[in-house]
Amino acid sequence: MAFVHGRNTYVSLDGNDLSTYTNNTEWSREADTHDTTTYGKNSKVYEGGLKDGTATISGTYDNTAVTGPKAVIEPLLGTKVVFVMRPEGTGTGRPERTVDVVVSSYEETLPVADMVTWSAELQLSDDVTDTAQI
Repeated sequence: MAFVHGRNTYVSLDGNDLSTYTNNTEWSREADTHDTTTYGKNSKVYEGGLKDGTATISGTYDNTAVTGPKAVIEPLLGTKVVFVMRPEGTGTGRPERTVDVVVSSYEETLPVADMVTWSAELQLSDDVTDTAQI
């Protein structure tokens, strides 16, 4: 197994490549658990349930009028679009995750002594497709 550096990560939202504006991506998956413990057990028993997840993308603000993060993401608030993440970058055989997401938030942070940053929260909707790029 080889270690992978994050610098080659590719992310797109609704077909828009946001990689050049993004410097951090967080991917979180979880599943419901259901307690099925019955009388006579000494320990709890669980069954798995529905899966859920979120993704957060963020970076340094760029005011590019048509392709910058604000121009792309803000109009998508509350809509369901396709999110693509390639944690090892683009290339044949490298992993790619594709999933529908609802864009649930877009935020800008404006500190007095640093660069303006942005972040977007994406709620995963339905199954994630994990494939190798062709």
